[in-house]
Amino acid sequence: MKKRIINITPEARLITVKKRVAAYARVSCDKETMLHSLAAQIDFYRNYIINNPEWEFAGVYADEAKTGTKDSREQFQQLLADCRSGHVDVVITKSISRFARNTVTLLETTRELKELGINVFFEDQNMDSVSEEGELMLTLMASVAQEESLSCSDNCKWRIRKGFEQGQPNTCTMLGYRLVNGVITVIPDEAVIVQEIFNLYLSGCGAQGIANTLNENGISSEKISIWHHDTIRNILRNEKYMGDLLLQKKVSSDHLSKRQSPNTGQLPQYYVSDNHEPIVSKDTFEAVQKEIAFRAEKHTQKSGTASVFTKKIRCGICGKNYRRKTTPYNIVWCCSTFNTKGKSYCASKAIPEGTIKRVIAGALGEGTFSEECFTAKVKRIDAMPSNILRFIFKDGSVAEYIWQDRSRSESWTPEMREKARQATARRCNQ
Repeated sequence: MKKRIINITPEARLITVKKRVAAYARVSCDKETMLHSLAAQIDFYRNYIINNPEWEFAGVYADEAKTGTKDSREQFQQLLADCRSGHVDVVITKSISRFARNTVTLLETTRELKELGINVFFEDQNMDSVSEEGELMLTLMASVAQEESLSCSDNCKWRIRKGFEQGQPNTCTMLGYRLVNGVITVIPDEAVIVQEIFNLYLSGCGAQGIANTLNENGISSEKISIWHHDTIRNILRNEKYMGDLLLQKKVSSDHLSKRQSPNTGQLPQYYVSDNHEPIVSKDTFEAVQKEIAFRAEKHTQKSGTASVFTKKIRCGICGKNYRRKTTPYNIVWCCSTFNTKGKSYCASKAIPEGTIKRVIAGALGEGTFSEECFTAKVKRIDAMPSNILRFIFKDGSVAEYIWQDRSRSESWTPEMREKARQATARRCNQ
């Protein structure tokens, strides 16, 4: 009987795996027309990807008011993170200049994505980054885009500097003012905050104290949600609040990084007096500048030389360093967070300097405190809750010691007692 052999191998079915496609869009300024253009790009790419049956929509990443010469764009970095995590197979973008105008950034990014098996398709150039000729073309075209960026930057700088020569500001989005049709215009609600800041400073409050007061009272503005020490200092020093205008305070290092640095003579500066409506009077502004100088000089005289404890005592609650503080009655060391922001931010305790020295002397087995012995043996002290000082020694060992709060009577010096006696005598004789 003749054998009969039949091939019954199942027919292979072609399984189509959809490519996960994402798009990147960018505009370099936040003008209304540009933002409309960005919204149109986002809608176009979303529909373009969704309507392709071979693609799976992986998102549209879009940066507003971000220059293409910088690689610190939030959405651009998020796109790269998602690519590295394996969530994207293809990236679509309108053109090389939209993706990056910095040649180095462009090549480094496309090379990294190519190694991950991810293709970047540039619509205007009709070019894939993974093609054989792709990198050569990208290098040439990115160089052209970078030169265009330099030319555009130079043109903008020329226009802005010509405006400075005529006393025209380029922009103004500071607290209390906006630039309206080329004129610095007061925003009344914010102007009230500015006036309060100047008044508080002249009444004796420090910059951090003013920031704390505004934060605690829930005062905010369109541009400032949380107040900081530097924010207050910048407001107090800004000549615009008295109606004057100093133009070209800063210069850009280059058109790629756009890093700003103070103009110390690299370019001309222009000062315009009585340019716009002031928020505070010139007398008030000048009084604040004198007070700033006075406090700075007083602080310099008081601070003196650095202490052996500087950067050696750390707060066990918030992790910040303790700092030396001279009060009318004593010298104490306190957490820098507590000192600047208050107990609500760090509930640490201030420790008298004399107490610290006594604890250190006891911990080192010395009769009195010795700077040489402390420096040689102690790496750091952590000021923990419940009056515990945790010593971290340079030999790697750790030990804890408890310091005692001094009673009110013990904390009084003979000089303090004499002042109190004289004050009591004066009241009795009145």
